[in-house]
Amino acid sequence: MTRNIGPVDKAVRIALGLVLLSLTLVLDGDLRWIGLIGVVPLLTALMGNCPLYSVLGLSTCPVAGRT
Repeated sequence: MTRNIGPVDKAVRIALGLVLLSLTLVLDGDLRWIGLIGVVPLLTALMGNCPLYSVLGLSTCPVAGRT
């Protein structure tokens, strides 16, 4: 799997994921599931690969084709 997420993109995804996950603690009732969307940016940051970037042919990784 080719990396297509650079270090700045990774940091932003981790921060965004943590903020979204914290919404599960703040929101009540039926809206709590919105916070679980934070799992997606966290997983893509940890894998170093964004499937949407792959489909669109994008990369924020400074070294192209890095594995």
